[in-house]
Amino acid sequence: MRIRIVDAFTDRPFSGNPAGVLLLDSFPDDGWLQRVAAEVNLSETAFAHPLPEGGDADWALRWFTPVAEVDMCGHATLATAHVLRTTGQGAGTVRFAARCGILTTEDGGDGAITMDFPTSSLTPVETPRGLAEALGAEVLSVHDTSEHVGDLLVELRDEAAVRSLAPDLAALAALSKRGVIATAPAADPAGGHDFASRCFFPRLGIDEDPVTGSAHTALAPFWARRFGRTELTGLQGGSRTGVVRTALRGERTLLTGHAVTVLDGALLA
Repeated sequence: MRIRIVDAFTDRPFSGNPAGVLLLDSFPDDGWLQRVAAEVNLSETAFAHPLPEGGDADWALRWFTPVAEVDMCGHATLATAHVLRTTGQGAGTVRFAARCGILTTEDGGDGAITMDFPTSSLTPVETPRGLAEALGAEVLSVHDTSEHVGDLLVELRDEAAVRSLAPDLAALAALSKRGVIATAPAADPAGGHDFASRCFFPRLGIDEDPVTGSAHTALAPFWARRFGRTELTGLQGGSRTGVVRTALRGERTLLTGHAVTVLDGALLA
């Protein structure tokens, strides 16, 4: 059985966010899927298998962190679409049936892939007690996101504050349903991105996720309101970064990025 490691939201190896990808004939039992994800030990491993023709989707898709299955994952979807394209099994538009509904991906002319995801809702909430201390930064605003994301979106003062975060992960784990998205406007509007972010998911066994597609379904509407534009570019990450182009389309958000395969091997277990 072939397993691939794909760096997503980047056009060069050893950047962006790595995801495991396995293409299967069908889904084995959940225990096996979780054990493989734990062995791969990346923020997410994607498992996909083809569906019969004539249905609403072409492939079934699931995502697992090292400790749990998740409802939505952008970078591992991008990685899966990249594998399908590069192996000749899914060029053009591909429809995936996932826990969060039908997701589509489409090849772009520049080698990028665009994903169509549900837009996350944003509900302003009071700053939870201890959040600023856990992050080690001043908090300007906090929003709760939709059920498929389940994060706290936390606005910080500037990009420098986001990039310098060294949070208390144990404290963060007690403050949100899934994780914390920290974000701020770009320091240099001419620097190629409009906003910066970092994401921490200690409850899912992920201290920091380098580049999180699902988080951008919340970041896109948040910053679209601030900037008055529906098409924006986000830069995410600390020591390892990637770029996500976003386009807000009402109840849907388009996420665009590149991907590159860095490992192609055999799973023997």
